[in-house]
Amino acid sequence: MRNLRSNPSFSAARRQSGMSLIEIIIVIVLIGAVLTFVGSRVIGGKDRGDYNLGKSAVQTLAGKVESFRMDTGRLPNSLDELVTAPGDASGWLGPYAKAAELKDPFGHAYEYRVPGENGDFDLVFLGKDGKPGGTSVDADFKYE
Repeated sequence: MRNLRSNPSFSAARRQSGMSLIEIIIVIVLIGAVLTFVGSRVIGGKDRGDYNLGKSAVQTLAGKVESFRMDTGRLPNSLDELVTAPGDASGWLGPYAKAAELKDPFGHAYEYRVPGENGDFDLVFLGKDGKPGGTSVDADFKYE
């Protein structure tokens, strides 16, 4: 029987049988970097989805404003009139919207102005930051 300790390949295999502390730390750091990258993409995807939902909601809300106008013969003074009947609006057949629909997916109220800059009314979604201007998911979207 051969002596395994004198075998050079056995000694090398014995020394390489596990991972060193440095190798373990490097693997953990790499896994953390990958998880951070993936997490930021997933969270960014939610913001983009909410932004697109807000843009769609502006179009829907504008249609409800038009329905109010068709029924009452005038535009609402505020978006709250889509939820609760105003005292001076004969022909009101609402509610045209729920109170929750008057806020964007980020929790900010839509801007509504009568008269509008280029039309009868303006309906504006201010994006994630809720402030005028911005880029990407903070950009404004205006119903026209």
